[in-house]
Amino acid sequence: MIVLGLTGSIGMGKSTASRMLQRLRVPVFDADLCVHRLLSPGGGAAGAVAAAFPGVETAAGGIDRRRLGERVFADAAALRRLEGILHPLVEAAEKRFVARARARRAPVVVLDIPLLFEVGGERRCDYVAVVSASPFLQRERVLARPQMSEARFAAILQQQMPDPEKRRRADFVIPSGLGRALTWRRLRTILSLFGSRRRETAYPRRKHPRRRR
Repeated sequence: MIVLGLTGSIGMGKSTASRMLQRLRVPVFDADLCVHRLLSPGGGAAGAVAAAFPGVETAAGGIDRRRLGERVFADAAALRRLEGILHPLVEAAEKRFVARARARRAPVVVLDIPLLFEVGGERRCDYVAVVSASPFLQRERVLARPQMSEARFAAILQQQMPDPEKRRRADFVIPSGLGRALTWRRLRTILSLFGSRRRETAYPRRKHPRRRR
């Protein structure tokens, strides 16, 4: 089974590419959705996060993600404390997802992780695809979001690996700024390549960053 990491900086179109892969019937592990569930009422992280960050719990017993974000956004120590709670739970959920897909003999699975390179997640992948668009389009998309500002956008970019470096490290670059048809064709091309490589007798995992193809 091939494990493809899918990542991309904010506003680059990763979510669109992820939905396309699901339409192509590829199992996708969505790390953001996993976090959302963990922080929902009854979620596996809600209690620990509420204890670590008093005042962010909702009346229903979940976590107010907006208030939590305000607490950790500009506080590196608080962010590390939150990551220490969430990351092990997300990785455990990811392992269960991969194990289930392997038991079903899925030929390819996708790990949709926004900060894949930043947290070293590429080591768990056979290949990595980065979704990318022009800086102008990225900025236009992000600033159109509710409650987004130039300052917040700049701060988010500071926390993410620059797009050129992500593209340099990726095995595949998926364009999202030249029309959805091109994005769709690139995804289908990648999947068809994997289909041919599954017939090889050996399939090496990534051991170091590769240049794009």
